[in-house]
Amino acid sequence: MKLRTKIQLFSSLFMLVLILLVNTSIYYLFYNITADSELEQLAAQTNTIAETLSSNPDIPTSDLLDAYLPTDGMIRVIGEDGNLVVPELKKPTIPSEIAYEFSVNEEQTIVAQEQEADVAIISKPIIWHNGDIVTLQVSNHLLALDETMTTLFYVLVVASIIMLIPLIIAGIVLSRFLLRPIQALTQTMKDNTRHANWKKIDVGNRSRDELYEMEKTFNEMIDYLKDNFEKQEVFVSDASHELKTPISIVKSYAQLLERRGEANPELINESVEAIDAEADRMQKLVEQMLSLAKNKTEAAMQQVDLILLSEETIATFKGAYARDIHLEKQLTEVVVNGNPNQLQQVVYILIDNALKYSQETIEVAISARNNEAILQVTDYGQGISEQEQARIFDRFYRIDKARSRDTGGTGLGLAIAKSLAEAHHGRLIVTSDVGEGSTFTLTLPLVQGNEPYSH
Repeated sequence: MKLRTKIQLFSSLFMLVLILLVNTSIYYLFYNITADSELEQLAAQTNTIAETLSSNPDIPTSDLLDAYLPTDGMIRVIGEDGNLVVPELKKPTIPSEIAYEFSVNEEQTIVAQEQEADVAIISKPIIWHNGDIVTLQVSNHLLALDETMTTLFYVLVVASIIMLIPLIIAGIVLSRFLLRPIQALTQTMKDNTRHANWKKIDVGNRSRDELYEMEKTFNEMIDYLKDNFEKQEVFVSDASHELKTPISIVKSYAQLLERRGEANPELINESVEAIDAEADRMQKLVEQMLSLAKNKTEAAMQQVDLILLSEETIATFKGAYARDIHLEKQLTEVVVNGNPNQLQQVVYILIDNALKYSQETIEVAISARNNEAILQVTDYGQGISEQEQARIFDRFYRIDKARSRDTGGTGLGLAIAKSLAEAHHGRLIVTSDVGEGSTFTLTLPLVQGNEPYSH
């Protein structure tokens, strides 16, 4: 069942039930009020008959009772033995099979009839002429009430139909109003799927309701998916391009070995070294690509001393490369909130990048200012032009491609570092002058309430 049908059916059924409840309440409330009014009038008439019988003993009872006989009613006088003291007086319209019995209590009741109008009955004990207690029963056939209730029934039915027609029309209009944006959204998604485009919904200048928010959110999602899809295409294209070169080199040396390897032992060594170097390069490229993908997931955070982490990383580089790396610190402790492994990877990438592009001393400086921890890695290499500084953090971008291949660079390191910095609510920027060197600055929020200690 379509949503439009559900809305129309639900709204129509709901209003039908509501109308039935209201009309039924009106019907029975009117009946009860009118029936009570009829009983009150009949009770007053019964009291009048009783008083007249008591005050006029000389008037023949039948004549007196006949004078007070209701228009559509009946009068009975019932003795203690349950028999009629005088013959009953009745109009032809009232059914004679109404039961009667002697009672010393005054009673008011309405007797329902199957095929006819209801009958109102008043039973009142009185003292008869001979001093016996008898029951005076006065009945009235509620023909007028029955006709009124029949008329009211048809009026309520017609009124219900008249009210349902505009309600059904309103349900149709409402369903169209609600479903038009949903249908547009569905069609747009189908078009995007079928034609592989990035079509958005025209929200226009209509009211800013929930449907508007849905359409606006869909457009934002399309922009987000488009941006990520384009980035993915660029990433796959760049990765394919980067892997193509080492694979071609490995294949070329393998073919060279197949043709001339047996006759030239020196060629074997050269080829093995080249294949091994390119294999290492491909391994490093794949590892960094996986690292970049993993960095998109949230990692466990804890308090990390940036100075201690940097000292450990610098010690590793000094032992491996025997290079001069100087750490400048004015504080004994700079605590940030982050993942130790990821933050160490950022420091590693920055120092490794500085070592590749400079043969001079590498300087690492750590400080704190304005509730921020600041880590700077400075090299005195060839520097980076302003044009290239704007792209230095792009994936696979390398300033000197030939030199990067010699040093094993993949162009992913700084992209990973920037991604990790942003994941820690920090920033990574570069300042550089051509021919003088470069400084990469990592800024991270300090742990609140944890003031840094100076010497």
